[in-house]
Amino acid sequence: MTSLLTEIRTKYNLFSSTQKVIANYILDHPDTVSLLSITELAKKCHTSETTVMRLLKKLNYSSYQIFRINLAKEFSETPSESIIEEILSDDNINTIKKKVIGHTITAINDLEHSLKDEAIETALNILLAAKRVLFFGVGASASISMDAMHKFGKIGLNVCSYPDPHFMNIIASHASADDVLFAVSHTGESLEVLNTVAIAQKNKAKIIALSSFENSTLAQQADIFLSSSTNDKKYHSEAMASRIVQLTIIDILYLSAFMRNESVFFAALSDSRDAVGLNKT
Repeated sequence: MTSLLTEIRTKYNLFSSTQKVIANYILDHPDTVSLLSITELAKKCHTSETTVMRLLKKLNYSSYQIFRINLAKEFSETPSESIIEEILSDDNINTIKKKVIGHTITAINDLEHSLKDEAIETALNILLAAKRVLFFGVGASASISMDAMHKFGKIGLNVCSYPDPHFMNIIASHASADDVLFAVSHTGESLEVLNTVAIAQKNKAKIIALSSFENSTLAQQADIFLSSSTNDKKYHSEAMASRIVQLTIIDILYLSAFMRNESVFFAALSDSRDAVGLNKT
């Protein structure tokens, strides 16, 4: 059964701003919330009971009582994993380390729920059938794209990646129905990435989107969407946990692809290692 707190974290980006306030309170105080009435919870979040119920309906709960019972049960079973604490101004290095590690581990564990096997399977089929794979992202997402190009390039796939929007558009303008554009964007609203996607789509290229926002423009335009949704805390100003999750998704795709044709890809990987070895003493 899917963890209730995992469900909140992976659906977090679908909530309204007011619902996020409630979600944050639940995630930060699961032990306390399980003892509160709906009236008390609404008061602590400075909102109404109706807004609380709207949030619960997005979590597939029609009853606050059932929600509270499930929350209490989950917290009692795994109390140490239930609270993701915000970093405070007086936290020392050891405390910050523990909080960042804890939040990152939780975000990766949530992938078990947010990243569907069917989505991985479909993305793999598209990637391995393509004559060329274009891994594109800008800003922080460029490093994710480069990592993907590095991994898939080592096993002999025809890949490229450019962090410059001009190069991205140029390459996309010459894409074809045999190509796939793997677009990475945390928000899914990066104008540079969306422009490149639009150009590639005009040329009938397939689009795979890796984003944290299921309702983003990029997710809606893609042939297949891979969710890296996390409940990043305030101190994650650059979506740090989402970045780690996206790298993990790339690893899952890479290893799944490798095992599809292990003997062929292992030979290609050996050739890549030998080539790189020429640059080592």
